[in-house]
Amino acid sequence: MSYSKFISARGVLALAAALALGVPALASAQAAQPSAAALERVVVVYKSGRGAAVRADVAQAGGKVAREIGAVNALAVRVSPAGLAALQRNPNVEFVEPDVERHVLGSSIQRAGITGAGATGTEVVPYGIGMVQADQLSDAYTGNRKVCIIDSGIDLGHEDLAANHADGVNLTSSGHWYTDENAHGTHVAGTVAAIGGNGVGVVGVNPGGHVNLYIAKVFDASGSTDSSVVMDAVQRCADAGANVISMSLGGGDPSAVERRLFAQLASRGILSIAAAGNAGDQSISYPAGYNAVMSVAAVDSTMARASFSQQNPDVEIAAPGVAVLSTIPPNIENLAQLEVGGIAYDAAPMTGSPRFSATGALVDFGTGEADDPAVAGKVCLIRRGNVSFAAKVTRCQNNGGIAAVVYNNAAGMLYGTLGGVPTAIPSVGTSDTIGAGLLARIGQSTTVAVVPDPALYAAFNGTSMATPHVAGVAALVWSYFPTCTAQQIRTALDRTALELGAPGRDTAFGFGLVQARAAHDFLARRGCPAQ
Repeated sequence: MSYSKFISARGVLALAAALALGVPALASAQAAQPSAAALERVVVVYKSGRGAAVRADVAQAGGKVAREIGAVNALAVRVSPAGLAALQRNPNVEFVEPDVERHVLGSSIQRAGITGAGATGTEVVPYGIGMVQADQLSDAYTGNRKVCIIDSGIDLGHEDLAANHADGVNLTSSGHWYTDENAHGTHVAGTVAAIGGNGVGVVGVNPGGHVNLYIAKVFDASGSTDSSVVMDAVQRCADAGANVISMSLGGGDPSAVERRLFAQLASRGILSIAAAGNAGDQSISYPAGYNAVMSVAAVDSTMARASFSQQNPDVEIAAPGVAVLSTIPPNIENLAQLEVGGIAYDAAPMTGSPRFSATGALVDFGTGEADDPAVAGKVCLIRRGNVSFAAKVTRCQNNGGIAAVVYNNAAGMLYGTLGGVPTAIPSVGTSDTIGAGLLARIGQSTTVAVVPDPALYAAFNGTSMATPHVAGVAALVWSYFPTCTAQQIRTALDRTALELGAPGRDTAFGFGLVQARAAHDFLARRGCPAQ
């Protein structure tokens, strides 16, 4: 999926035409009155002291100011192509750029059947806590630090998060800052600060409930937003007194005003940390790609690079990001149910599947590439391969199938996604061995269901999951040395990281795996390092 969001082709043509014909700056822009869908989404940076004039010019051009980022003299504007041309010629405007997209950079892979409210059992320590040495330092001093998490909110009523000190702001139209309709933000928050010693769930990097959290909610259930919304959140984090900003988000398009904002935050003594990206290639994700932001790569439990983790010169440090167990809100994620001939089998919901239940005879639909009217009213059993999961499920549906079960063509459970393609039938994935066994049960009554998952914990993959490990460690270490600057803490984390790749800094791991105890001891011995 592309993260790009440039000015539309129609907008570019209209802009070129307006400039070529010498259209008057504001009168023509105002006359068009385009629909909301035709408006361009841009960020306008105005010259110092000219904000009021530019706001008036936007209104006169028939545009609308969606939000203000006053720290960098910027306005997020929705305006017609002709109005955009006028703003680009406006002497009060420094520059105009697209309001590009930002997305969450982690995804669910597996629910966790561990202890929940009212249950008894053993509290789980996720593998990442020991790997980053968070279990070797007390977090008793972290009340002097504030971590801002820019994400999809937090389920503050969660049994493993409710004891934290938290405040926040909601920049979406979905719920409140203390609710989470996506699950991503709650998962990130759990890695930073899930409560320890309460006998349930997991523990975070800072498990004592002392660290202060500020939650800036920028994502609704979709997991996507504009860069201007993230910049608004960043500004609010700074105004709220955050020391560390954790951003498990990114996109492929850089933004000049975004770069300017993070540089300003660094000069104010705020440490910004962001996910390196999940494309698995050498591309750069932003804001992680800016010099003023620490870019975090992901490793697995063996300290090997995660296959999805991006590799580029901006990668600065690494942390656990594969199968990371943490907190989620109940009933946000989906749960798959598969029963054939009265026997239940393990299955995983296709990401994007509707919540639905269907029962019918099981039919072999091969790889789901050819039409077959025999599947009408039945459950399609489909082998992975050749075409996308969405194509397989859609063909089953178009042939009258009532549900789809896709089984793996390699060892292990299949965790698939429909990639945003809408479907009307429930679809699940299962393992290669289960799929092979089901071929002997063709014709038997089969129930496939995708239902809300009441689980409070799940394992996620992503550089999104690595980022809060680093943010949590930064706050933990900094709490012992509050007179150090953000840059000095950053330097200490880099110098003491456990080297995993080529000597020095490399494109896969940066300086290496973040180490809380090593950074603490480095600062205890040498004091705050020279900048």
